[in-house]
Amino acid sequence: MGRRRAPELYRAPFPLYALQVDPSTGLLIAAGGGGAAKTGIKNGVHFLQLEQINGRLSASLLHTHDTETRATMNLALAGNILAAGQDAHCQLLRFQTQPKDKSKAEKAGTKEQGPRQRKGAAPPEKKSGAETHQEGVELRVENLQAVQTDFSPDPLQKVVCCNHNNTLLATGGTDGCVRVWKVPSLEKVLEFKAHEGEIEDLALGPDGKLVTVGWDLKAFVWQKDQLVTQLHWQENGPTFSNTPYRYQACRFGQVPDQPTGLRLFTVQIPHKRLRQPPPCYLTAWDGSTFLPLRTKPCGHEVISCLTVSESGTFLGLGTVTGSVAIYIAFSLQRLYYVREAHGIVVTDVAFLPEKGRGPELLGSHETALFSVAVDSRCQLHLLPSRRSVPVWLLLLLCVGLIVMTILLLQSAFPGFL
Repeated sequence: MGRRRAPELYRAPFPLYALQVDPSTGLLIAAGGGGAAKTGIKNGVHFLQLEQINGRLSASLLHTHDTETRATMNLALAGNILAAGQDAHCQLLRFQTQPKDKSKAEKAGTKEQGPRQRKGAAPPEKKSGAETHQEGVELRVENLQAVQTDFSPDPLQKVVCCNHNNTLLATGGTDGCVRVWKVPSLEKVLEFKAHEGEIEDLALGPDGKLVTVGWDLKAFVWQKDQLVTQLHWQENGPTFSNTPYRYQACRFGQVPDQPTGLRLFTVQIPHKRLRQPPPCYLTAWDGSTFLPLRTKPCGHEVISCLTVSESGTFLGLGTVTGSVAIYIAFSLQRLYYVREAHGIVVTDVAFLPEKGRGPELLGSHETALFSVAVDSRCQLHLLPSRRSVPVWLLLLLCVGLIVMTILLLQSAFPGFL
């Protein structure tokens, strides 16, 4: 039996580092690039239109936004505004889909214009295996404000995230400071030192609490700039006397079927690389007390990224060796795994939203996870619907089993009843 393979959804002409999915339009947004080095590798943000074609989920290139000399390393979505981390800056982009102007489309039939291509033409992006035109739809993208968000000697914004109502975004980077900005004005409303060293990840909860994890092996919970508590995983979970762990990623997630329930999920990885690597761990925390609820090992491959599905039902993981996995959030049980799907570090993962166009695009599957990596590929990971037996059928089987047992006893022992 061969190794399981994930279908390739799209291949970009540059390394991919960040990924978002817009629920209202069904756009898959992938970004990356070769940076400022003069290697000939472009930098850009690609907007892909997701569609169901003949029962299969596919993606076609709708628009390419050139980011000039800056590669986009991280993304956050606030409605139709995209926050893109580029070097030490955060650049806001506004995008909008609209029906294609028929008169412009007719003119484009005789002259190449925008992303539309004539039949038989061989556009540059076609070499990557993606279509470059979505019939009847066009996308407008405009640059908004940009601001420097990191001020270390070697500045780099490592993470950006938005709050639940898309009015604020928080950034973190190599200087260890958290900065909170208004959207879309990018007016700074808060700044404080959160970690000694780099901030690896951060997450904003619906109640305004902010969780930060850093290279100083610590994870903190903040209310604005006031420390609420510190997460204590190694004191409460598995301990390895000679193996320090650090928090790699953190994400808030809903509790399914509990509208006010909240969970925090974190990934812990060994701080040092060893010849025989110890396992990485996945932990679920209570979203109000921030006490650990359960923790489980998630393999010996070092985890590189984490995401949570919209309903909080599933967790998606990527590894530095290119593997991709889907876990059920309640029990932290692994449901899906593709070893070395990319063959190189997975830089971001994102679930197909469960609202908006999500159910239409999902079809008969339970969930869909997208992954991107430095190999320039975006892959699709589909989780088939888990078959469940109806309760009435279980009751009928139980009754039948009881009747059968009684009949067998009666035939073996005529005077039994």
